[in-house]
Amino acid sequence: MLINHDTRCALDSVVDLVNTQPQIEGRESLGDVAALRGFVERNRVSEVGRLDQRDVAAVQAVRARFTEVFAATDDAGAATKLNAMIAEAGTTPRLTDHDGYDWHVHYFAPGASLADHLAADCGMALAFLIVGGERERLRRCDAPNCRRAFVDLSRNRSRRYCDSRTCGNRLHVAAYRARRREAAAS
Repeated sequence: MLINHDTRCALDSVVDLVNTQPQIEGRESLGDVAALRGFVERNRVSEVGRLDQRDVAAVQAVRARFTEVFAATDDAGAATKLNAMIAEAGTTPRLTDHDGYDWHVHYFAPGASLADHLAADCGMALAFLIVGGERERLRRCDAPNCRRAFVDLSRNRSRRYCDSRTCGNRLHVAAYRARRREAAAS
């Protein structure tokens, strides 16, 4: 599956957004305007103006809806949820070439709220996965005690952990130590 730069950025943003939930981090990671501004900067979300507490609540609501898309058990369920979000966001496709990037498409209307911006751009990125028959790439980490979301963009769709350097290594080291203990006990 060919994923362009802008779609990849939107996928990264939606994963980051879903992973800010209290049940993932043990605390609300988008609880105030400063945290929301940090999310915007970390994900290089363009065309974002002044943010206030209403934006925090609206983005948290969009996050909950994206979480439902990740939890959908079939394409039709995910598509229904995405269609509603994309329509409510007032999707307005337009070509742009800002910030040194080549021409690409933004799906949010000029002046859109951050919540509508995320619903439109990230919603379209997830829609492209469904259209490509790739919804199963939306995953949750297999590590015990980790439920972080990720998009498996590996060629053979074999990624199991949100981050191979943390969750993956932790499990491999634990398995290695268990084998060593078992061998020493024998």
